[in-house]
Formats: sequence, structure tokens, C-alpha cells
Amino acid sequence: MSAPAGFDAAQAAGLVRTLTAGLREELIAFRRDLHAHPEIARAEVRTTQKLLERLRAAGLDPRPLEGTGLVCDIGPDGPAGRLGLRADLDALPVQDRCGCPWESTVPGVAHACGHDVHTTAVLGAGLVLAALDADGLLPNGVRLIFQPAEEVMPGGAHDVLAQGVLDGLDRAVALHCEPKLDVGQVGTRIGPITSASDAISVTVSSGGGHTSRPHLTGDVVYALGQVITQVPGVLGRRLDPRSGVNLTWGSVHAGNVHNAIPASGTVTGTLRCLDVRAWEKAGQVLNDAVEQVVAPYEVDVTLHHTRGVPPVDNDELVNAELEAAARAVLGPQGVVLTEQSLGGEDFAWYLTKLPGAMARLGTATPGERRYDLHQGDLVVDERAIGVGVRLLATLALSAERPAEPVDGTPLPDDETAV
Repeated sequence: MSAPAGFDAAQAAGLVRTLTAGLREELIAFRRDLHAHPEIARAEVRTTQKLLERLRAAGLDPRPLEGTGLVCDIGPDGPAGRLGLRADLDALPVQDRCGCPWESTVPGVAHACGHDVHTTAVLGAGLVLAALDADGLLPNGVRLIFQPAEEVMPGGAHDVLAQGVLDGLDRAVALHCEPKLDVGQVGTRIGPITSASDAISVTVSSGGGHTSRPHLTGDVVYALGQVITQVPGVLGRRLDPRSGVNLTWGSVHAGNVHNAIPASGTVTGTLRCLDVRAWEKAGQVLNDAVEQVVAPYEVDVTLHHTRGVPPVDNDELVNAELEAAARAVLGPQGVVLTEQSLGGEDFAWYLTKLPGAMARLGTATPGERRYDLHQGDLVVDERAIGVGVRLLATLALSAERPAEPVDGTPLPDDETAV
């Protein structure tokens, strides 16, 4: 049977709606199971196995990746290539404090960034598309990508690219939970939607000594203090302030007694840039600044700069496709213009190889508390799972490829139905 010509976004949304409703309870249970059994980066063994089992039960042929993660093709190979739907599997090393019956059973590990929602939404979209494909209704092939290790540097996107997972794709999309948006809203943006993010570690060392004789040794603690306070300012003066360069320290360790100058100390943090050109220059500026700041104190310094991710740069036309699908699913006011975030996302590496876009999936219950990502008390409105499934499946089913980009529009006061 040849592939159908495809549907406009409204027709696609209608086909998807009933199938998604039939999966609602199963998908919520699947997400809660993932939440209760989180796994950190490159250890997502159970999560990978649960996905393999469910996709095989649907008659699909998922392929495990080396280590953890998997990919699964659905539908025909179209002339334009497949659409990639990407989810990330890993949890964070933070204590779960959500207070839900499905709270994490793993001490110190929690899905505090919503990856359990991302994974379940892509799984659900895959199940919907598999059912439609069985009826000969899927016009173009889709590849589900369940990626490990998004939360670490270097991230799992590098593993995916190295294994050729993007081969045969013409574009890729991803969703990311956004607890600042109500459920039923999707945030989009043309161009950069996240920032570049690197890990920084500065170690200062000398011979150590007594605090009564700081002139006889390099004062490691004092030198570290200069790095902490001065280096961010140097970056702000040497790089274009419009690039949003931000160096923020997250930890500092030096010594353990009050009257001894330690032999070494380390400060770690993140360097973030909104502009990829500034990101490319920031490494040399940072290196020069650190060396110059500590030079008067007769200490040795070692800088470890781990290049993390560039900004996620949304393609205009793929972003317009996402918006068209979101409006078909959620109504004309379902899409809002979102801000560029200083957060990093390794989906950015996919978009250095092919066009694509990431959208923000609203997870807040209207009128209730707004949570924050990477916090152990994160609670999401689980209706967001169905929204994500319907959005991704409608996008994949629709043959509507907008010729002109249309950025998000502000949402009025009335709420969008979910």
C-alpha cells in the first residue's frame, strides 16, 4: 500500500485526539512508574527496558543504542526523509520532595526536570502513530529517539550522533517542560531558545603555610576569592554585553582549618552565553582573565573548561510547523511567544546537523503554584502528557509544511482548553 498524501493540521489533530484519549490512563501510569524509578545519566537501564517492552508490544521494532537509550522507526521512508521526535531519559541527582504517591524510590535521584514527561509524550506519540500506520494513514516516516544523559557534560547527544541516529532524518523536534506556562500552552520561538552552557573548574595551588605568615606562601584562599569576584566582571567587559554572558559559581572548596593556608583550592561553576559567537570567543577570554587575576599572588592555576552545548537554534520553518500543529491541537490561542532561556540543552547538537525546533510544554495547573525545574519539589500537571502526545503526533501526521515562519503570539486572559 502506498503512503497517503497526508492531512492538514486540523484533520491530523482530529485523527489523533481519540487515539490519545484511549491511552491517557496508561501513559499517566507509565510516567508515574518512571518518576518512582529514576535513573541518572548513562544508567537508564530500567527506563530503556520499559520502553523496549512497550514498543515491541505495539508491534514495533525498536533498536537499543550502545549503553542506554533506543531508537524506533515507524512508517514509510518518504522522499523528504523522516521526522525525528526526541526525548531524554535521565534524572537528576537531587532528592525528590514532590510529596506524590509516585515520589522517587531512589534516594537522592529525581526526575526534577520533567524528562519522565518528555519520554512518556514521545512514547505516546509513537503508539498513536503506530496505530495510524497500521491503518495506512501515516504519510511520512517518523523516528522516535530516546536519548540518554542529557543532564551531563559531555551529554548523550554526542552518543546519538556518533551512532548515526540522525541519518535519514530531514528535521527533528523536541519538547521541554515549562512550569511557568499553564498546561494547554506551548511556548515557541524562532532562533535561539536556550543558551550555550559550559562547565568551569579553576584550581589554585601553592605550597601551603601558616595564616600568620601569608607572605611566605601563595595564599590560595585569597587568590580563589579574586577569581570568584573578578573573573565574571572581566568577561562582562571583554565580551559584548548583548550576548548575555554569565559566569556563576556553584561550589568552592579550600582548606579545613582556620589557621592554615591550604595547598590547593577549587571553584566550579557554569559559563552561559545567549549568542554562539560570544560562546566561541569566551574560552580564550576566560583563560586570560583567570591567569591575569591570580598572577600577583604567586600561585599555580589550572583551568578546566568543558564545552557543553551551544544554544538550541530553532529553524524558522520547523518552528512554524510546530506552531501550526499546536494551534490545531489547542486552538488559535494555544501558542505563546517564549523568552530565550539561560538554560542549556544538548538537543542543540542535533540542530547543528539538521533543521529542527524545540517547544516549551506548559506543565502548570492554572491558578496554582508555579514550580521551578531542577528542584526536588517539582510537580507537573499530568494533562501535559496528553498535550505533548497530541502535538507530536499531529505534527508527524500532518503534511502541512508552512512556507512562511510565524512566531508565537501572546496569550489573552482566557484559558486555553486542554
